[in-house]
Amino acid sequence: MNTGYVVTTEPNPHFARGAEIRRLYPEVKRWFGRDPFSQVCVLGVVGLQLAMAFLLRDAGWGWVALAAWCIGAFASHSLFVLIHDAAHNLIGRGSKANRWWGIACNVGQGFPSAMPFRTFHLLHHSHLDEYDWDGDLAFHAEARFVGNSPWRKALWLAAFPLIEIVRPERIDRPTWDRWQWVNLAVIVATDLAILWVAGPQGLAYVLLSTIFGLGLHPTGARWVQEHYTFEPGQETYSYYGPINKVAFNIGYHNEHHDLPAVPWRHLPKVRATAPEFYDGLYAHRSYVRLLVRFLTDRNVDLFSRITRERPRRGARAQGEAPAASHAEAPEAAA
Repeated sequence: MNTGYVVTTEPNPHFARGAEIRRLYPEVKRWFGRDPFSQVCVLGVVGLQLAMAFLLRDAGWGWVALAAWCIGAFASHSLFVLIHDAAHNLIGRGSKANRWWGIACNVGQGFPSAMPFRTFHLLHHSHLDEYDWDGDLAFHAEARFVGNSPWRKALWLAAFPLIEIVRPERIDRPTWDRWQWVNLAVIVATDLAILWVAGPQGLAYVLLSTIFGLGLHPTGARWVQEHYTFEPGQETYSYYGPINKVAFNIGYHNEHHDLPAVPWRHLPKVRATAPEFYDGLYAHRSYVRLLVRFLTDRNVDLFSRITRERPRRGARAQGEAPAASHAEAPEAAA
């Protein structure tokens, strides 16, 4: 069992690699900015979730759970990917429109996660793997508790939706703002509407879809895939497998961190355009295989992450903002 994170003094590798790709292949800039096709995807997946909820309104609870596991988990996870693009202003025109598109995705998930995700995900980009700023890193106590026990790792992944709510509390940023209250109000109202139209089974389907899609499910392997260390010195990992087809290319994670202004539809083109930057990196090919390895390999635990030390929060809280030019698509392009 690891007793702490691996600490590096190296800078965030994605800033330099992204700059080099833009220098050598300036044509990648034509893919920067919003992709209106994502709006169609949001409406389609949310519509699918609502239709499934209605169809299951009189179903037995076993069928509800099975449908949530086999269909809803993939749909809900794909909505997280679209929320992710909305956080980078890659769906609508401007920040306000993208906030609304993120909230629209939550309608098909049943949980008001889009606005808090937007705040903390952009910090994840600009302060990658800095413990005080990156909510993607486990608490030290969390990592020690889980350890390398297979059953505790399984329990941790099953509880991941709740863990993601708690982790951002350590970051020195306001937890609630006006948009988060709007997010909460809209989703409470839509959940009540689903309950009214589709009954408890319909609402349970929507909620279980998200719980399964984030947790102990093949799609939940994404949280291990992205930054858990499987090759010494490599900080970020891509996944090139079939789930990308139904998860809007979320596996292209190195490509995304290098060029965050590129929407999901064009990420495979980044790799095809600049293969020399990615062919030598370790990448995952199967989420099922990755999930089994994470659970059973006692050399892999929550401390299997690279971190970088930076000045304490108090030294930086006086105005250093996330690097919006890298982490978030420019408003002009959005």
